[in-house]
Amino acid sequence: MPPANKSKRGSSSLLWDLLTFDRLVTGPVIHFIYWAGLGVVALFGFSVVGAAVGLALKEPGVGSLLLAFPVLVAGLLVAGALVLLWRAFCEFYVAIFRISEDLRALRQTSDADHAAHRARQAQKAASEAQ
Repeated sequence: MPPANKSKRGSSSLLWDLLTFDRLVTGPVIHFIYWAGLGVVALFGFSVVGAAVGLALKEPGVGSLLLAFPVLVAGLLVAGALVLLWRAFCEFYVAIFRISEDLRALRQTSDADHAAHRARQAQKAASEAQ
């Protein structure tokens, strides 16, 4: 159970939040993973461009150019689709953890409402007993 007064927690608050899962670190971690994944997709895109250029330069003539152009277009389309899929995956992951945080806040509000209701009932019972 965390200390009651948050202002007195000081430097141990971050450690306490991490140990008790009161604060999730998933958001910053997902941002890092997102940018790392975009880097991998960019490497794929660069390799597609390199493969298309290498294919075009392999043999002189129109045949190699006719083969290189569809490879370039298809590879860039696949890279674009990978960017969109990666973004959707990361947003889904963030949404799941935001739902978890919202449910935690709703539970805290509900518990506070129930405690206030019980206190009113106890106060009412005490006043009726007198």
